[in-house]
Amino acid sequence: MVRIIGIDPGLRRCGWGVIESEGNRLRYVACGAIRPPVEQPLALRLAALFTGISALIEQYAPDEAAVEETFVSPGVRTALHLGQARGIALATPAIRGLPVGEYAANLIKKSVVGTGHAEKAQVQAMVRALLPTASFESHDAADALAIAICHAHHRNHALMVARA
Repeated sequence: MVRIIGIDPGLRRCGWGVIESEGNRLRYVACGAIRPPVEQPLALRLAALFTGISALIEQYAPDEAAVEETFVSPGVRTALHLGQARGIALATPAIRGLPVGEYAANLIKKSVVGTGHAEKAQVQAMVRALLPTASFESHDAADALAIAICHAHHRNHALMVARA
C-alpha cells in the first residue's frame, strides 16, 4: 500500500488530497485547500503554502507526492505567480524526502474520466465514483484527489523518469 498526496498548486487556493493505493484499489483519506491570505505580500503567501504543505505531510505521512504541471495562463504575471506556487508545491515534499510525480492536466483528466478534455464537473463526478467516501467542498480539493488518482495509475513510470 502506498499513501499519496496530490497537490493542485495555487496562490488563492492550493488544493490537496490524500489517498491510499493498493493494486487497483483506492481509498480516500482526506482533502481540502490551503488558502494563503490574499492581502499578504507574495513572499508571505508562498511561506503559508510551504508551511501548510509541510503540516499536511507531517499529519498524513504520505509516501509519495503528485503535482499538476502548470498550464498556460492568460497573463504573464498570473503565470509567474502560479509558477512560484507550483515551485513550493514541488519543493516542499522533495525537501521532506518524498518522490514527486508531475502530470499534465490532460493526462490527469484522461486517467480519471477517460478523456483529456473533460470538464471540471466530469472530473468531480468521477472522483466521487472512484472515492465514494470522499467529501470535498471545492473543485481544488477534487482536482488534487484526481492528481493523486492519476499518480496511483502512473506512479511507477513517473518515478522512474523523476529519478533519471
